[in-house]
Amino acid sequence: MQNCWNTSALKKIISALALVSVSAFAQESERRFKILQPSEMTEAQQALVKSISSGPRASVAGSAANSSNGSLGSPFNVFLRSPELGEPLQQVGTYIRFKSSLGARLTEFAILIVARDWTAQYEWHAHHRLALQAGLSPDVAADLARKERPKTMQADEVLVYNFCTELLQQRRVSDATYAAAVSAFGERGVMDLIGVTGYYTLVAMVLNVDRTPIPNGAKPPLE
Repeated sequence: MQNCWNTSALKKIISALALVSVSAFAQESERRFKILQPSEMTEAQQALVKSISSGPRASVAGSAANSSNGSLGSPFNVFLRSPELGEPLQQVGTYIRFKSSLGARLTEFAILIVARDWTAQYEWHAHHRLALQAGLSPDVAADLARKERPKTMQADEVLVYNFCTELLQQRRVSDATYAAAVSAFGERGVMDLIGVTGYYTLVAMVLNVDRTPIPNGAKPPLE
C-alpha cells in the first residue's frame, strides 16, 4: 500500500515538474526588456537613441540601430535603461566595429567566437552575415558553430582563434599565443583583440539576459 502511494505521489511530482519545465521554456522566448517607444523615453534616453542612430551603425542594413519610429533593437534597447553607461559603451562598440586596426574580417570572426562561447543566439544571428560579407569562409563559421576548431582558417584567423579561445576559456593567454599575436598585429592590434572579446562578451550577456529573440520567429542558429 505504501509503495502504491509513493508511486502515485511520484507521478504527480513528475507531472508538476513537466509543467514547470514547459512554462520555463516558454518564458525563454519572451523579451525581458520591452522595446521603448520615444514617448516612454527620458531626455537622456532620447539623446542616446540619437547618438546611436546617427552613427555608422545606421548605414548597416538590418542593424539594431536602424529605426523608423525612434526605437532601437537590442542590445541598444537595453543600453537605454542606463543611458550614462550606454553612451560610452556604444562608443566602444563603434570603435571596435568600424575603426579597429584588425579590420572587419578578423573583428567579425572574433565576435563569432564570443557568440559561440556564450551561445549568444542573437549575437551570432546578427554577426554571422556580417562576417561572411567581410570575407570569412562559410566553412570556418560552420565549424565554429558546431564548437569545432575550424579546419580551413587563414593564418591570421588562426592567431585570432587561438587568442580569443584561450582568453575566453582559460582566462589568460599563453606566452606563445601572445607573442604570435603581437608579431602579427602589434600591441595596438592585441589591445583591439582584447577589446572586441571583452565588449562582445558584455553584449552577449546583455542579449542573453534580455532573451533577445531571433527576428520573424526563426530558429536559433546555435545548438
